[in-house]
Amino acid sequence: MSQTFPVAAAVELAVVERSGFIESRHAGTAIVLAPDGTTARALGDVEQPVLPRSSMKPMQALACLTAGAALDGERLGLATASHSGTERHVTVVRDILEAAGLDESALACPAAWPEDGPTRDGLKRELLGPERVYMNCSGKHAAMLLTCRTNGWDTATYLDPAHPLQAHIRDLVERLTGSRAVATAVDGCGAPVYAMSLSGLARAIQRVGTSSERSPFALHRAAGALVRAVREHPWTIQGPGMPDTIAAEKLGVFAKSGAEGVCVMVAPDGTAVALKMLDGSGRAAAVTALALLTQAGALPAPQVARVIAELPLTVSGGGQKVGVIRPTV
Repeated sequence: MSQTFPVAAAVELAVVERSGFIESRHAGTAIVLAPDGTTARALGDVEQPVLPRSSMKPMQALACLTAGAALDGERLGLATASHSGTERHVTVVRDILEAAGLDESALACPAAWPEDGPTRDGLKRELLGPERVYMNCSGKHAAMLLTCRTNGWDTATYLDPAHPLQAHIRDLVERLTGSRAVATAVDGCGAPVYAMSLSGLARAIQRVGTSSERSPFALHRAAGALVRAVREHPWTIQGPGMPDTIAAEKLGVFAKSGAEGVCVMVAPDGTAVALKMLDGSGRAAAVTALALLTQAGALPAPQVARVIAELPLTVSGGGQKVGVIRPTV
């Protein structure tokens, strides 16, 4: 059976401090790539396979672009997103579906409540329930459906690993990581997700995050457009007050979190980070990635400190702040 790295291959990346007592420790692996692509720092065994989960979405969105889907601006941001389900997000997802000549019933992702609290509360007040369009991967799924309609591919089976769209995505993922997928699994949204080394994930996200729209190569031009869409519309990538959106909005960082404690980031200078928390918790992932970029000299420490203050890292007790989640790298 394929598997991720064992406990012995991990290192401590972050801790949870409560009233001066270290209550919990998050172990994992992390890699920092210098702007030239060389390994600047490796923590733990970064050659062991991980499932990138939603950190693979930039590659899936890029595959949709290279297959001819008409995605740009907010549409392209939503194709890359794990969105919080605000009405603004859902409006764009529906717009992508309309462009494909489809409605929400074509989405094969599970129905879900929006992660955004006010939107969720509003649905409950109206006695409405979970819907597929509110699922945080619905933008990716809408983009996949648009790609299928653009190419005349079947839309009913678009999540089958053997479908032409998924075959194209896998080819592009392997091209960007520079290696064959170790295993194929089913992501939470139902789409295929491919196991790869953490170093391969870092290489792939750096190649996407440093691409130029002026490149002579079509793939790089498309990747440059994708990154620009997220940086110009940071609300699309996740949502108000959420780590990926804050990193893009305040620091110009191309960030994409994934389930089970995965996080990738590319700083404006091209420095890239990929990490995986072994316990699957994502609560310390973004702050740890930002700390690694800062230590690499890719981000200004004072500005990062202000951004970190906006992240949900407070440990509460009795209704008051008694501690914090902090990186130990």
